[in-house]
Amino acid sequence: MHTVHEVIEMSGHIIDSWTLPRAWDTIMDRGGNFDVEEMQVGATKNDTSYVRLKISAPNDEILERIISELQQVGAVLLHADDVHTSRVEQAGVLPSKFYSTTNLPTQVRLNGQWINVEDIEMDVAIAIDRTNNRAYCRPMHDVQVGEEVVIGHDGIRVQPYARERERDSFAFMQSEVSSEKAKVLAIHNIARQMREVRARNGKILFVLGPAVIHTGAGRYVAELLRMGYVQVIFGGNAIITHDVESALFGTSLGVNLKSGEQVEGGHRNHLRAINAIRALGSVEKAIETKLLREALTYEAHQHNIPMVLAGSVRDDGPMPGVISDMQQAQGRMREEVHGVEMAIMVASMLHAIATGNLLPAHVRTVVVDINPSVVTKLSDRGSFQAAGLVTDAELFLRELLDVLKEEQ
Repeated sequence: MHTVHEVIEMSGHIIDSWTLPRAWDTIMDRGGNFDVEEMQVGATKNDTSYVRLKISAPNDEILERIISELQQVGAVLLHADDVHTSRVEQAGVLPSKFYSTTNLPTQVRLNGQWINVEDIEMDVAIAIDRTNNRAYCRPMHDVQVGEEVVIGHDGIRVQPYARERERDSFAFMQSEVSSEKAKVLAIHNIARQMREVRARNGKILFVLGPAVIHTGAGRYVAELLRMGYVQVIFGGNAIITHDVESALFGTSLGVNLKSGEQVEGGHRNHLRAINAIRALGSVEKAIETKLLREALTYEAHQHNIPMVLAGSVRDDGPMPGVISDMQQAQGRMREEVHGVEMAIMVASMLHAIATGNLLPAHVRTVVVDINPSVVTKLSDRGSFQAAGLVTDAELFLRELLDVLKEEQ
Protein backbone atom coordinates (compact mmCIF):
# COMPACT_ATOMS: atom_id res chain seq x y z
CA MET A 1 0.00 0.00 0.00
CA HIS A 2 1.28 3.47 -0.89
CA THR A 3 2.24 5.59 2.11
CA VAL A 4 3.88 8.93 2.77
CA HIS A 5 6.30 9.47 5.60
CA GLU A 6 8.22 12.05 7.63
CA VAL A 7 10.98 11.76 10.23
CA ILE A 8 10.72 13.68 13.50
CA GLU A 9 12.88 14.15 16.58
CA MET A 10 11.82 14.66 20.19
CA SER A 11 14.05 15.41 23.17
CA GLY A 12 13.76 16.43 26.80
CA HIS A 13 11.94 14.73 29.68
CA ILE A 14 9.71 12.99 27.16
CA ILE A 15 9.34 9.73 29.12
CA ASP A 16 8.68 10.76 32.72
CA SER A 17 6.27 13.50 31.57
CA TRP A 18 4.44 10.93 29.36
CA THR A 19 5.09 13.01 26.25
CA LEU A 20 6.42 10.08 24.21
CA PRO A 21 3.54 7.67 24.97
CA ARG A 22 1.07 10.45 24.09
CA ALA A 23 2.91 11.00 20.82
CA TRP A 24 2.66 7.31 19.95
CA ASP A 25 -1.06 7.33 20.77
CA THR A 26 -1.57 10.39 18.58
CA ILE A 27 0.13 8.74 15.60
CA MET A 28 -1.95 5.57 15.83
CA ASP A 29 -5.23 7.29 16.74
CA ARG A 30 -4.94 9.48 13.64
CA GLY A 31 -4.41 6.52 11.32
CA GLY A 32 -0.60 6.48 11.08
CA ASN A 33 2.22 4.14 12.08
CA PHE A 34 5.74 4.70 13.36
CA ASP A 35 9.16 3.10 13.52
CA VAL A 36 11.64 4.02 16.25
CA GLU A 37 14.87 4.72 14.35
CA GLU A 38 16.88 5.80 17.39
CA MET A 39 16.17 6.16 21.11
CA GLN A 40 18.31 7.30 24.02
CA VAL A 41 16.85 7.15 27.54
CA GLY A 42 18.16 9.45 30.27
CA ALA A 43 19.79 7.47 33.10
CA THR A 44 19.03 9.91 35.94
CA LYS A 45 16.17 12.26 36.81
CA ASN A 46 18.17 15.20 35.44
CA ASP A 47 19.11 13.53 32.14
CA THR A 48 17.01 14.15 29.05
CA SER A 49 15.91 11.51 26.57
CA TYR A 50 15.89 11.50 22.77
CA VAL A 51 13.91 9.66 20.10
CA ARG A 52 13.81 9.74 16.31
CA LEU A 53 10.63 8.39 14.73
CA LYS A 54 9.74 7.64 11.14
CA ILE A 55 6.02 8.34 10.78
CA SER A 56 4.02 6.75 7.96
CA ALA A 57 0.50 7.66 6.89
CA PRO A 58 -1.78 6.65 3.99
CA ASN A 59 -1.90 10.18 2.55
CA ASP A 60 -0.51 13.69 2.92
CA GLU A 61 -3.59 15.00 4.71
CA ILE A 62 -3.36 12.46 7.54
CA LEU A 63 0.41 12.89 7.80
CA GLU A 64 0.05 16.66 8.06
CA ARG A 65 -2.58 16.29 10.78
CA ILE A 66 -0.29 13.96 12.76
CA ILE A 67 2.75 16.21 12.41
CA SER A 68 0.71 19.26 13.41
CA GLU A 69 -0.48 17.56 16.62
CA LEU A 70 2.97 16.21 17.45
CA GLN A 71 4.45 19.67 17.18
CA GLN A 72 2.23 20.70 20.09
CA VAL A 73 4.23 18.34 22.31
CA GLY A 74 7.66 19.32 21.01
CA ALA A 75 8.28 17.24 17.87
CA VAL A 76 10.67 18.77 15.31
CA LEU A 77 11.07 17.66 11.68
CA LEU A 78 14.48 16.08 11.17
CA HIS A 79 15.12 17.95 7.94
CA ALA A 80 13.29 21.17 8.76
CA ASP A 81 13.30 23.99 6.26
CA ASP A 82 12.88 27.61 7.18
CA VAL A 83 9.36 28.42 8.31
CA HIS A 84 6.86 28.74 5.46
CA THR A 85 4.65 31.82 5.26
CA SER A 86 1.82 33.25 3.23
CA ARG A 87 0.66 36.84 2.81
CA VAL A 88 -2.63 38.00 4.27
CA GLU A 89 -4.95 38.95 1.42
CA GLN A 90 -7.93 40.16 3.44
CA ALA A 91 -7.80 42.08 6.72
CA GLY A 92 -8.87 39.90 9.62
CA VAL A 93 -8.68 36.68 7.59
CA LEU A 94 -5.77 34.23 7.86
CA PRO A 95 -4.34 32.12 5.03
CA SER A 96 -6.09 28.74 4.85
CA LYS A 97 -3.15 26.69 6.17
CA PHE A 98 -2.20 29.02 9.03
CA TYR A 99 -0.38 27.54 12.03
CA SER A 100 -2.32 27.81 15.32
CA THR A 101 -0.23 28.29 18.46
CA THR A 102 -0.24 26.72 21.91
CA ASN A 103 0.79 28.68 25.01
CA LEU A 104 4.09 26.80 25.18
CA PRO A 105 7.44 28.45 24.33
CA THR A 106 7.72 28.35 20.54
CA GLN A 107 10.48 29.05 18.02
CA VAL A 108 10.48 29.38 14.24
CA ARG A 109 13.39 28.92 11.89
CA LEU A 110 14.11 32.06 9.90
CA ASN A 111 17.16 32.47 7.65
CA GLY A 112 18.61 29.28 9.11
CA GLN A 113 18.31 30.44 12.72
CA TRP A 114 15.80 29.54 15.43
CA ILE A 115 14.16 32.63 16.90
CA ASN A 116 11.67 32.91 19.75
CA VAL A 117 8.04 33.76 19.05
CA GLU A 118 7.26 36.85 21.12
CA ASP A 119 4.27 37.15 23.49
CA ILE A 120 3.24 33.54 23.06
CA GLU A 121 -0.39 32.64 23.73
CA MET A 122 -2.69 29.90 22.48
CA ASP A 123 -4.98 29.87 19.45
CA VAL A 124 -3.42 32.73 17.50
CA ALA A 125 -1.27 32.99 14.38
CA ILE A 126 2.46 33.73 14.09
CA ALA A 127 3.45 36.77 12.06
CA ILE A 128 6.94 37.25 10.63
CA ASP A 129 8.89 40.49 10.38
CA ARG A 130 11.83 39.60 8.12
CA THR A 131 13.35 43.07 8.25
CA ASN A 132 13.89 42.85 11.99
CA ASN A 133 14.21 39.04 12.16
CA ARG A 134 11.20 38.79 14.50
CA ALA A 135 8.27 36.44 15.01
CA TYR A 136 5.31 37.40 17.14
CA CYS A 137 1.76 36.30 17.94
CA ARG A 138 -1.10 37.86 16.03
CA PRO A 139 -4.82 37.39 16.79
CA MET A 140 -6.93 36.67 13.73
CA HIS A 141 -8.86 39.94 13.89
CA ASP A 142 -5.62 41.97 13.97
CA VAL A 143 -3.92 40.69 10.82
CA GLN A 144 -3.53 43.20 8.02
CA VAL A 145 -3.23 42.84 4.26
CA GLY A 146 0.34 42.05 3.26
CA GLU A 147 1.48 40.62 6.62
CA GLU A 148 3.43 37.35 6.48
CA VAL A 149 1.80 34.59 8.53
CA VAL A 150 3.27 31.16 9.29
CA ILE A 151 1.60 28.25 7.49
CA GLY A 152 2.12 24.50 7.55
CA HIS A 153 4.46 22.75 9.98
CA ASP A 154 7.98 23.29 8.62
CA GLY A 155 10.41 25.36 10.65
CA ILE A 156 8.43 25.30 13.94
CA ARG A 157 9.73 24.10 17.29
CA VAL A 158 7.64 23.92 20.48
CA GLN A 159 9.13 23.33 23.92
CA PRO A 160 6.93 20.66 25.53
CA TYR A 161 5.39 21.05 28.96
CA ALA A 162 7.49 19.19 31.53
CA ARG A 163 6.09 17.63 34.69
CA GLU A 164 7.18 19.34 37.90
CA ARG A 165 9.90 17.34 39.60
CA GLU A 166 9.88 19.10 42.93
CA ARG A 167 6.87 18.61 45.17
CA ASP A 168 5.83 22.24 45.37
CA SER A 169 2.29 23.58 45.52
CA PHE A 170 1.68 22.92 41.85
CA ALA A 171 3.11 19.41 41.78
CA PHE A 172 0.86 18.72 44.77
CA MET A 173 -2.22 20.23 43.18
CA GLN A 174 -1.86 18.97 39.61
CA SER A 175 -3.18 15.53 40.40
CA GLU A 176 -6.78 14.57 39.72
CA VAL A 177 -9.10 17.37 40.81
CA SER A 178 -10.82 16.53 44.08
CA SER A 179 -12.72 18.33 46.82
CA GLU A 180 -10.97 16.09 49.37
CA LYS A 181 -7.49 17.56 49.00
CA ALA A 182 -5.70 19.01 52.00
CA LYS A 183 -6.71 22.56 51.16
CA VAL A 184 -4.77 24.18 54.00
CA LEU A 185 -1.49 22.72 52.73
CA ALA A 186 -2.26 23.84 49.17
CA ILE A 187 -3.14 27.36 50.33
CA HIS A 188 0.08 27.61 52.39
CA ASN A 189 2.06 26.66 49.29
CA ILE A 190 0.16 29.17 47.14
CA ALA A 191 0.95 31.87 49.71
CA ARG A 192 4.62 30.92 49.57
CA GLN A 193 4.61 31.23 45.79
CA MET A 194 2.95 34.65 46.06
CA ARG A 195 5.64 35.91 48.45
CA GLU A 196 8.37 34.64 46.12
CA VAL A 197 6.80 36.35 43.10
CA ARG A 198 6.51 39.67 44.94
CA ALA A 199 10.06 39.38 46.31
CA ARG A 200 11.34 39.58 42.72
CA ASN A 201 8.80 42.28 41.84
CA GLY A 202 6.73 39.97 39.67
CA LYS A 203 3.06 40.65 39.01
CA ILE A 204 0.17 38.66 40.48
CA LEU A 205 -3.09 38.70 38.54
CA PHE A 206 -6.45 38.03 40.19
CA VAL A 207 -9.40 37.00 38.01
CA LEU A 208 -12.55 37.46 40.07
CA GLY A 209 -16.17 36.44 39.69
CA PRO A 210 -19.17 37.94 41.52
CA ALA A 211 -19.29 35.03 44.00
CA VAL A 212 -16.28 36.69 45.65
CA ILE A 213 -18.63 39.50 46.67
CA HIS A 214 -21.73 37.31 47.23
CA THR A 215 -19.83 35.20 49.80
CA GLY A 216 -18.53 38.25 51.64
CA ALA A 217 -14.93 37.67 50.51
CA GLY A 218 -14.49 41.04 48.82
CA ARG A 219 -12.98 42.44 52.03
CA TYR A 220 -10.19 39.84 51.86
CA VAL A 221 -9.25 40.89 48.32
CA ALA A 222 -9.31 44.51 49.50
CA GLU A 223 -6.83 43.60 52.22
CA LEU A 224 -4.62 41.74 49.73
CA LEU A 225 -4.62 44.92 47.64
CA ARG A 226 -3.48 46.96 50.64
CA MET A 227 -0.73 44.40 51.35
CA GLY A 228 0.62 44.63 47.79
CA TYR A 229 -0.26 41.10 46.63
CA VAL A 230 -2.48 42.16 43.71
CA GLN A 231 -1.00 43.94 40.67
CA VAL A 232 -3.87 43.57 38.21
CA ILE A 233 -7.52 42.45 38.31
CA PHE A 234 -9.60 40.92 35.51
CA GLY A 235 -13.34 40.44 35.72
CA GLY A 236 -16.65 41.57 34.32
CA ASN A 237 -19.48 43.95 35.04
CA ALA A 238 -20.77 41.78 37.88
CA ILE A 239 -17.67 41.96 40.11
CA ILE A 240 -17.54 45.77 40.13
CA THR A 241 -21.33 46.15 40.28
CA HIS A 242 -21.83 43.96 43.33
CA ASP A 243 -18.67 45.30 44.97
CA VAL A 244 -19.99 48.86 44.68
CA GLU A 245 -23.42 47.62 45.81
CA SER A 246 -21.80 46.14 48.91
CA ALA A 247 -20.01 49.42 49.65
CA LEU A 248 -23.09 51.62 49.18
CA PHE A 249 -25.85 49.39 50.58
CA GLY A 250 -24.17 46.55 52.45
CA THR A 251 -25.78 43.97 50.15
CA SER A 252 -24.88 41.73 47.23
CA LEU A 253 -27.75 40.65 44.99
CA GLY A 254 -29.96 42.21 47.65
CA VAL A 255 -28.69 39.95 50.45
CA ASN A 256 -27.31 41.63 53.58
CA LEU A 257 -23.66 40.57 53.76
CA LYS A 258 -23.58 40.68 57.56
CA SER A 259 -26.84 38.92 58.43
CA GLY A 260 -27.28 36.83 55.28
CA GLU A 261 -30.91 37.90 55.06
CA GLN A 262 -32.72 39.19 52.00
CA VAL A 263 -33.30 42.93 52.25
CA GLU A 264 -36.74 44.14 51.26
CA GLY A 265 -36.43 45.79 47.85
CA GLY A 266 -32.77 44.77 47.77
CA HIS A 267 -33.15 43.06 44.42
CA ARG A 268 -32.70 46.46 42.77
CA ASN A 269 -29.68 47.54 44.82
CA HIS A 270 -27.23 46.51 42.12
CA LEU A 271 -29.14 48.72 39.65
CA ARG A 272 -29.09 51.59 42.15
CA ALA A 273 -25.32 51.13 42.48
CA ILE A 274 -24.79 51.25 38.72
CA ASN A 275 -27.08 54.24 38.40
CA ALA A 276 -25.27 56.17 41.14
CA ILE A 277 -21.86 55.73 39.47
CA ARG A 278 -23.23 56.47 36.00
CA ALA A 279 -24.75 59.70 37.33
CA LEU A 280 -21.27 60.84 38.40
CA GLY A 281 -19.63 59.53 35.21
CA SER A 282 -16.89 57.33 36.68
CA VAL A 283 -15.64 55.38 39.67
CA GLU A 284 -12.87 57.97 40.05
CA LYS A 285 -15.47 60.70 40.45
CA ALA A 286 -17.36 58.58 42.99
CA ILE A 287 -14.18 58.29 45.05
CA GLU A 288 -13.38 61.98 44.65
CA THR A 289 -16.85 62.97 45.92
CA LYS A 290 -16.55 60.39 48.74
CA LEU A 291 -19.60 58.47 47.56
CA LEU A 292 -17.35 55.38 47.32
CA ARG A 293 -15.13 55.07 50.39
CA GLU A 294 -14.43 51.35 50.80
CA ALA A 295 -14.40 47.89 49.23
CA LEU A 296 -12.36 46.16 46.55
CA THR A 297 -12.88 48.65 43.72
CA TYR A 298 -12.04 51.57 46.01
CA GLU A 299 -8.77 49.94 47.12
CA ALA A 300 -7.77 49.08 43.54
CA HIS A 301 -8.17 52.71 42.47
CA GLN A 302 -6.41 54.02 45.59
CA HIS A 303 -3.40 51.80 44.88
CA ASN A 304 -3.39 52.36 41.10
CA ILE A 305 -4.13 48.72 40.37
CA PRO A 306 -5.60 48.30 36.87
CA MET A 307 -8.99 46.59 36.64
CA VAL A 308 -9.75 45.23 33.17
CA LEU A 309 -13.48 44.58 33.12
CA ALA A 310 -14.83 42.81 30.04
CA GLY A 311 -18.60 43.03 29.66
CA SER A 312 -21.15 40.64 28.20
CA VAL A 313 -24.54 40.74 26.51
CA ARG A 314 -26.35 40.13 29.81
CA ASP A 315 -24.87 43.13 31.65
CA ASP A 316 -27.03 45.71 33.40
CA GLY A 317 -25.82 49.25 32.86
CA PRO A 318 -23.00 48.58 32.44
CA MET A 319 -20.94 50.19 35.17
CA PRO A 320 -18.61 52.95 33.86
CA GLY A 321 -15.23 51.46 33.01
CA VAL A 322 -16.61 48.15 31.76
CA ILE A 323 -15.42 47.44 28.20
CA SER A 324 -18.27 46.26 25.97
CA ASP A 325 -16.14 45.83 22.83
CA MET A 326 -14.66 42.32 23.15
CA GLN A 327 -11.69 42.92 20.85
CA GLN A 328 -10.84 46.05 22.80
CA ALA A 329 -11.17 44.10 26.05
CA GLN A 330 -8.84 41.39 24.73
CA GLY A 331 -6.34 44.06 23.75
CA ARG A 332 -6.36 45.57 27.25
CA MET A 333 -5.99 42.13 28.82
CA ARG A 334 -3.04 41.35 26.54
CA GLU A 335 -1.37 44.58 27.64
CA GLU A 336 -1.77 43.78 31.32
CA VAL A 337 -0.58 40.15 31.25
CA HIS A 338 2.94 41.34 30.43
CA GLY A 339 5.07 40.61 33.46
CA VAL A 340 2.45 38.46 35.17
CA GLU A 341 4.13 35.50 36.89
CA MET A 342 1.16 34.14 38.81
CA ALA A 343 -2.59 34.14 38.16
CA ILE A 344 -5.23 33.34 40.77
CA MET A 345 -8.70 32.79 39.33
CA VAL A 346 -11.57 32.68 41.81
CA ALA A 347 -15.17 31.76 40.96
CA SER A 348 -15.12 33.02 37.37
CA MET A 349 -15.40 30.39 34.65
CA LEU A 350 -15.73 32.55 31.53
CA HIS A 351 -13.17 35.18 32.48
CA ALA A 352 -10.82 32.47 33.77
CA ILE A 353 -10.93 30.62 30.45
CA ALA A 354 -10.47 33.87 28.52
CA THR A 355 -7.47 34.75 30.67
CA GLY A 356 -6.02 31.25 30.39
CA ASN A 357 -6.04 31.61 26.60
CA LEU A 358 -3.78 34.67 26.93
CA LEU A 359 -1.26 33.34 29.45
CA PRO A 360 2.00 31.68 28.44
CA ALA A 361 2.64 28.28 30.01
CA HIS A 362 5.26 29.55 32.47
CA VAL A 363 2.68 31.59 34.42
CA ARG A 364 1.72 29.81 37.64
CA THR A 365 -2.06 29.50 37.48
CA VAL A 366 -4.44 28.59 40.31
CA VAL A 367 -8.14 28.02 39.60
CA VAL A 368 -10.48 28.06 42.61
CA ASP A 369 -14.17 27.19 42.34
CA ILE A 370 -16.80 25.24 44.24
CA ASN A 371 -17.68 23.47 40.96
CA PRO A 372 -15.09 20.80 39.99
CA SER A 373 -15.92 21.10 36.27
CA VAL A 374 -14.85 24.76 36.28
CA VAL A 375 -11.52 23.82 37.83
CA THR A 376 -10.78 21.26 35.10
CA LYS A 377 -11.90 23.33 32.11
CA LEU A 378 -8.68 25.34 31.78
CA SER A 379 -6.40 22.31 31.63
CA ASP A 380 -8.85 20.63 29.24
CA ARG A 381 -8.59 23.64 26.93
CA GLY A 382 -4.78 23.63 26.84
CA SER A 383 -3.69 25.63 29.90
CA PHE A 384 -1.33 22.84 30.97
CA GLN A 385 0.02 24.85 33.92
CA ALA A 386 -3.36 25.33 35.61
CA ALA A 387 -3.69 23.83 39.09
CA GLY A 388 -7.13 23.43 40.61
CA LEU A 389 -8.62 23.73 44.07
CA VAL A 390 -12.27 22.83 44.64
CA THR A 391 -13.50 24.98 47.49
CA ASP A 392 -15.63 27.97 48.46
CA ALA A 393 -14.31 31.38 47.39
CA GLU A 394 -14.72 32.88 50.86
CA LEU A 395 -12.92 29.99 52.58
CA PHE A 396 -10.01 30.14 50.14
CA LEU A 397 -9.49 33.90 50.27
CA ARG A 398 -9.90 34.08 54.05
CA GLU A 399 -7.37 31.31 54.64
CA LEU A 400 -4.97 32.76 52.04
CA LEU A 401 -5.07 36.17 53.73
CA ASP A 402 -4.54 34.63 57.18
CA VAL A 403 -1.49 32.68 55.98
CA LEU A 404 0.06 35.71 54.29
CA LYS A 405 -0.48 37.78 57.44
CA GLU A 406 0.91 35.24 59.91
CA GLU A 407 4.07 34.65 57.87
CA GLN A 408 4.94 38.29 57.21
